[in-house]
Amino acid sequence: MEPGALPLGPPREERADAARNRAHLIEVARQMVAELGAENVTMDALAERAGLGKGTVFRRFHTRAGIFVALLDEEEKRFQDRVIGGPPPLGPGAPAVDRLVAFGRARLEFLMEHTAIARASLDPGRPVPAKESPSLFHVQMLLNEARPEHAGSGTLALQLVAALEGPVLLYLQNRENAPAPVALMDNLSSSWQVLVERLCG
Repeated sequence: MEPGALPLGPPREERADAARNRAHLIEVARQMVAELGAENVTMDALAERAGLGKGTVFRRFHTRAGIFVALLDEEEKRFQDRVIGGPPPLGPGAPAVDRLVAFGRARLEFLMEHTAIARASLDPGRPVPAKESPSLFHVQMLLNEARPEHAGSGTLALQLVAALEGPVLLYLQNRENAPAPVALMDNLSSSWQVLVERLCG
C-alpha cells in the first residue's frame, strides 16, 4: 500500500436525515405532479411546499429535471418488483412468450401513465443520457428461453426494447392527429403482441 493511502471500505450509507429528506421531497413532488401537473413543479415551489431550504433541494436533485429522474426511478422500482415477484404472466411462472407479451403490455402502460414525468426528466441543457434500459436484461432473458438460436448477440433484445421505451411513445403522442391515449395504448399493445408471437412462433 502506498504511504498515506487508506484501504477502500464499503460505500458510506446515506445519513438518516438525508434519507428522510429525500423520501419527503419525492412524496411532496409526487403530490405536486398529481395536483398541478409536471410542468408546474419547480425547485423553489418544491422547497417551499416541503418546508425545506432551497439548498437542500438543489443538493439532492441538482436540476429541475433531477426531480423527475428521482420520481421515475421510484416508479421504476415498483414496476420491477411486479416483474420479478408478481403473479404470472408478468411475473415468474408462465411460458417465455406469454411473459414477453405481458411485459410489453405492462411496460407500455407504465410509460403511458408516466409520460409527463418522463418528458420532464429530460434536461434540455444536457445530452440524453445513454443509460441502459432496465428492460433489456429481462427481455434478453426471456428471448434466451423462447428463441435461443436468435438471442445470442443481444441485438434482437435491444431492438425489441426500443419498441417499448419512451422515445417511441413521445413521438407518437406528438404527431399531428395523434390518436387518443386509450386508442394509442390499444394499438401499441396489439402491435407488440403480433411482433412477439410472430418472432417466437
